[in-house]
Amino acid sequence: MSLDGAGRGLVGHAGAVLLRKAADVAGLTGALGNALARRGFLPGWDRGAVWVQLAVVIALGGRFLADIELLDHHTKVFGAPPSDSTVRRALAMADDRTLRRVAKARAAARRQVWAQLEARPGGFPWLRVAGRTMTGVVVIDIDATIILAHSEKDGAAPTFKHTYGFHPLIAECDNTGENLSVLLRKGNAGSNTVTDHLTVLRAAIEQIPPGYRRHLLIRVDGAGATHALLEYLVALNSTRRRVEFCVGWFIDQATEAVIAALPETAWERSYLQNGDPAPDTRPADVAEITGLAADILAGWPKGLRLIARRTRISRRHEKNLTDYERATGWHHAVFATATNGPGIHAQWLDARHRAHAHVEDRMKDHKAVGMRTLPSKDWTVNHGWITAAAIASDLLAWTRLLGLYDQGDLAQAAPDTLRNRILHVPARLAAHARRRTVHLPDDWPWTEPIITCWKRLCALHPG
Repeated sequence: MSLDGAGRGLVGHAGAVLLRKAADVAGLTGALGNALARRGFLPGWDRGAVWVQLAVVIALGGRFLADIELLDHHTKVFGAPPSDSTVRRALAMADDRTLRRVAKARAAARRQVWAQLEARPGGFPWLRVAGRTMTGVVVIDIDATIILAHSEKDGAAPTFKHTYGFHPLIAECDNTGENLSVLLRKGNAGSNTVTDHLTVLRAAIEQIPPGYRRHLLIRVDGAGATHALLEYLVALNSTRRRVEFCVGWFIDQATEAVIAALPETAWERSYLQNGDPAPDTRPADVAEITGLAADILAGWPKGLRLIARRTRISRRHEKNLTDYERATGWHHAVFATATNGPGIHAQWLDARHRAHAHVEDRMKDHKAVGMRTLPSKDWTVNHGWITAAAIASDLLAWTRLLGLYDQGDLAQAAPDTLRNRILHVPARLAAHARRRTVHLPDDWPWTEPIITCWKRLCALHPG
């Protein structure tokens, strides 16, 4: 075997054409171009196209500004990519005003995508909890993560996990897997900073198309159990909009005393997400403690319910067990919600809240899509990068939702899986009669899903 560089007409990462097509079908490229345009200034590169190309590179696995060169071999497909200095200048525009305009462009593209989701076979992806489909409910999950910094960067600081870097806050849609909003924060930003949660939540709701805001469910871990946030969520309810929430609750001595006062008969077996009771091999019980917690709930919004859950102690609980938990052999968790109504029992509410655990997998996906490290020392450039990474997450989600929704495990594939099977496939570019054709390998196991996805995207009306 020998190796040379004489190959011609070859395209690496050919699956990236799906991402570019998804951006165009959603109208994102044009919307970003308008949002980033400056009066009286005509750049050599349309800034919207630069942001979309950067988002594609991030989706492909890019981690640095110089990784825009990954698109060099797409020159005959899309034209030559911008330079890394052009990309940096585009990200340096990401001040607060520009980011608001970018958010509006993303919201406009999302309206287009969600309208197309409604029209696809199976319709919009409503979630199922404990065997029940939550038709009409859009779920927003909020959580924070840590981005490590290995050098001095603007805003990098020691974190609560004794690392060094940044502490962004992210809101995402559990129905679609989209990254709705992200707020870059300094590493020492608090976990339960109300102002930050409200900022991210408002931005996330603005991303939801108006027709889908009639019934929202907001899920947050223990960082969301603050008076200001819950009062804000309650105030969002109106005759035209219903906003539910479930947030983790800190268990202090008073809460633990209430749990201890519960009779054993108050505990009921919890539900799995398919609606079956938890197995005896992994017992988990649920009980409502609202009736015994009047003193604890004093001063909180009216109608608040506290639901307790207990599971057998495992190794991961050992470091944070209380004396009561060690004595009983049960680990406890509590969450708060204001959801009431016939048939809304504690077991189903518990299953609904536990589905918030999806956010942990999504955070891993975000880390794999541009949020593992930040490429610049400059705060504004990094804020632009993290927004471009959010756009990359959207492009991956739209590609799955619009083109791969019935293609086996590709419909829910993680970024690394999509890269290995779809995005990084090699191909050969041929031109004939003024038409270009990308020839995929005939023996590639996922060639047919790629072609199916392309045809579906091409059949959609461009935004």
